[in-house]
Amino acid sequence: MFKGSLPMPKIFKFLQNKALQIEKRFRFVISALLLSLLMLISTFFLFEKSGIFIIIFFLSCFILTYFSLLEGIENIEWFTHFFMPVVLTISFYLFYFLFPVRWLTRLPFIFLYAVSIYAVLLCSNIFNVGVEKSLQLYRAAFSINFFYQTVVSFLIYNTLFSFKLNFIFNFIVIMIITFLLSLQLIWTVKLDLPLNKNTLLFSLLTALILAQLALLGSFVPLKSTILSLFLTSSYYCLSGLIYNFLDERLFKETIREYVFVWITVLLITILSISW
Repeated sequence: MFKGSLPMPKIFKFLQNKALQIEKRFRFVISALLLSLLMLISTFFLFEKSGIFIIIFFLSCFILTYFSLLEGIENIEWFTHFFMPVVLTISFYLFYFLFPVRWLTRLPFIFLYAVSIYAVLLCSNIFNVGVEKSLQLYRAAFSINFFYQTVVSFLIYNTLFSFKLNFIFNFIVIMIITFLLSLQLIWTVKLDLPLNKNTLLFSLLTALILAQLALLGSFVPLKSTILSLFLTSSYYCLSGLIYNFLDERLFKETIREYVFVWITVLLITILSISW
């Protein structure tokens, strides 16, 4: 180490203290703008560069999410607080290449991403600061987080099916991403919920069911958008039932509502089959 240089922990603490001097809401704005600018830059490159940008987005989201939150992150929170900003950004990036590349689609897409990443960062902050102090604040954050989970699942499923890959690959990828989505969602039901056997089993059950539905759908002549919509609604309904069960609010009316939604989408999916 060169003479006069500071040890890394001191440098890190110095930078953290400087960042803490910036008002938290302004840190969210800075992070959202920087990520949106990076997303805009990425749209000018061909899909062949996607591997490089996925790595860049992963690192940038992780660093900027930490910059936004800064304090109170420990144990499983290094996953639960950072997962949604990362996966939302990567799913938006991959999904963009399904659109015609022109300014007419680029600008609304960037605006939608900027609003989305800002909302997700706010949710991570609410989960981080201890939402038990405000039940309404928690409910709002949970609903927004759940909404963007369904958005992310649709974007990923649709992007994956558009590649026309092997059904085994579809099964594996959907099982992994659904497991991670479900794990993050179950943790947000009760923020002090430990990463125990039941949490993993519920996440694994959701992932296995969705992966099996995707495997079955791979052999059915369906448009990728319709199949993605069916899987997304399946994830929404199954996760909603699990959420209400863990929150001790799983009533007959709740079950009836989720089942009705799933059956309706199933019928639409069946009618969309082109034999």
